[in-house]
Amino acid sequence: MMQRSKGIALLFLIGAFIAGIAIGFAVDRAMRHDRPGRHKARSQVERMARDLNLSAAQRASVDSIIEGRRKQMRQLFAPIRPQMDSLMALGKVIGDSTHEQLRRVLTAEQRVKFDQMHAESRKRGAEARARWDSERPPKGDRR
Repeated sequence: MMQRSKGIALLFLIGAFIAGIAIGFAVDRAMRHDRPGRHKARSQVERMARDLNLSAAQRASVDSIIEGRRKQMRQLFAPIRPQMDSLMALGKVIGDSTHEQLRRVLTAEQRVKFDQMHAESRKRGAEARARWDSERPPKGDRR
């Protein structure tokens, strides 16, 4: 009976872990929609301003509304940000392990190209994280 309880608890923990990763991934993808976004959002606002022929006052209002939304989203995700950071760190460990496993099945020539692809992907990820971190308030100022 006790062995069965341990098994069920272990399955529950594994399920919770997988669900946490899935949620973290989904939240990261949703936030990423807005992140590269700062640039993308600006271009969308600029396109909207141009297409709708917004006046300077309207443009200022739109900019204020968009900035308010960004602050609200940051506040919304602030309580779970530590968990998201932890999940991202775990994801990196899994990604590194997967990368090494994949390298083992490739030829030397394929590994060179694969490593280049991996380095480019990491660079894009680091740039996205840097943009995200630059938008986050300092740790003592998170609300």
